[in-house]
Amino acid sequence: MTILVQESRAAGFILSSLGNLSMDSVTLAAGPALPAGQVLARDAGTGHYAPYDNTSDTLGTAAAILYAPTGVRSEPEHAAVVSRLAEVIESELTGLDAPAAVDLDSRHIIVR
Repeated sequence: MTILVQESRAAGFILSSLGNLSMDSVTLAAGPALPAGQVLARDAGTGHYAPYDNTSDTLGTAAAILYAPTGVRSEPEHAAVVSRLAEVIESELTGLDAPAAVDLDSRHIIVR
């Protein structure tokens, strides 16, 4: 029997949200392909969002969650993110750690 694995899909990590009130359009930094549910941080120097990294001085504060998967980006691109007022599924998030969950909670994004 062949086992099929479903890849991340847009908004597959959301339990509940307030539609457009929970969403923002941001500039995603150039970089590798990212799955829906990737925890992101905002680089204060460029204003671009990139994968959260708690060991980084510039990307060490979780600020949003990527709404839909992206391909490899050679230049910054616009992307939709969940940035406030939502409940999300912990197991569907990529890059989440305890400090990131606290950061997201301060933005009223509750990790369940």
